[in-house]
Amino acid sequence: MATSNTNAAPRDNWGSKLGFVMAAAGSAVGLGNIWKFPYTAGENGGGAFIVIYLAFVIFIGFSVMLTEFAVGRKTGRSAVGAFKSTDGRWTFVGVIGVLSGLLIMGFYPVVGGWALAYVQKVSTGLLSNPEAIGDSFGGFITNPIQPLMWMGVYLLMNIIIVSRGISGGIEKAGKVLMPILFLILIIVSVKGLSLPGAMAGVEFLFSPDFSKVDSGVVLAALGQAFFSLSLGMGCMITYGSYLKKKENLVQTTGMVTAMDTGVAILAGIAMFPAMFALGMEPAAGPGLVFVVVPQLFAEMGGVGLIFALLFFVGLTVAALTSSVSLLEVVVSYLIDEKGMKRTTAVLSAAAVMAVLCIFASLSLGGVGPTLFDTGAFDIFDLLTDKIFLAVGGMLVCIFAGWRLSREELEKEITNDGEVKFPLFGLWYNLVKFVIPVAVAIVAFAGISSGFDSGKGPIMLMGIGIIALTGLLSKKL
Repeated sequence: MATSNTNAAPRDNWGSKLGFVMAAAGSAVGLGNIWKFPYTAGENGGGAFIVIYLAFVIFIGFSVMLTEFAVGRKTGRSAVGAFKSTDGRWTFVGVIGVLSGLLIMGFYPVVGGWALAYVQKVSTGLLSNPEAIGDSFGGFITNPIQPLMWMGVYLLMNIIIVSRGISGGIEKAGKVLMPILFLILIIVSVKGLSLPGAMAGVEFLFSPDFSKVDSGVVLAALGQAFFSLSLGMGCMITYGSYLKKKENLVQTTGMVTAMDTGVAILAGIAMFPAMFALGMEPAAGPGLVFVVVPQLFAEMGGVGLIFALLFFVGLTVAALTSSVSLLEVVVSYLIDEKGMKRTTAVLSAAAVMAVLCIFASLSLGGVGPTLFDTGAFDIFDLLTDKIFLAVGGMLVCIFAGWRLSREELEKEITNDGEVKFPLFGLWYNLVKFVIPVAVAIVAFAGISSGFDSGKGPIMLMGIGIIALTGLLSKKL
């Protein structure tokens, strides 16, 4: 049995509501919004995908986030401790969250390093030869050394912020970085909308064509909602555990959800109108941000350099605000459950993540071990995106709806009746009955699509890991 840190210093808290909202929104706002959302929307028909995505965010994303905040604050413990302190049989749900954070941080800093590298690349002449931008990206990510150097710099930035604690590190960073991100995206969006022909891109984003909707689009929308909102990975339970009892959870959840969705939509507006204006393909896949976007800014001439720099600084900022929360999930577990000091916990977690990132980065160049003909980068992405996040979110809702009493939840969410939440009954029934079934269906579809795409062994491995986690959780 793990030992809790009973002799530790008093638990840190957020210094202010604004600080928490900025940090939690920063956790939700990340590569999922700016790197993944636009190309996923592009691949799934634009407007129809966005309507389904927004519906999932409002009904499922908001509900699951509120649940995670409530569980975290009620117990005052991080992902594992929150479940262990209530019912030891549920400890494995928290372990899945910590494992998800660890696996996502096995490839997330690699992409964060790319964003950082592109700030330098753009400032040193990348845009001067638009035809070579695509080859430049391919050559960069398959280089065994360069991406690792940038990943190391990016991971060091995370270590510095998280080692300073909640109020002194993560909160201060969020207060500065989030306004910068919004400002950059608004500036880039305004420029894109000013180009001749840009309205075709706006139409692509906001005029849904539901004839393009199939189960794959629905699956992509729910997966994007979970990935984008940092749900099912322990982040919001951990952040909620540092919340003061007086804070309004419903209002805070609404603000975080709205800010996250706003950034995703802004990212789409920053890219698609300009892409249509310049005759570029919207469904460009994961390379959209690193290949098409630089070409886009190169076509704008001299002013494009400034906007490209702003964009990649914004992308780095978005990545950083999310990855510090993922690092904190693992760090808070080591502090709460293993009795480590914060600095030791940060360095220990970062060391493991660095090793995973090395395998992930090298796999893109065909270097390093593969499993079932799949490299580490794709394995970590598949396990978390298709299995862990959906299963984690589903289990959190089952825990809240079936293990915690309705009275306990209502008391926590309404601050002992001081906060009005007229929709509590609707929310409770969604969490207890609707969301677990909806997420289970989509998780099954995700696993099935993995089998259909030849990734069956990876899917089975993910299911096996979850089963093994359940068996071993009491020792973790």
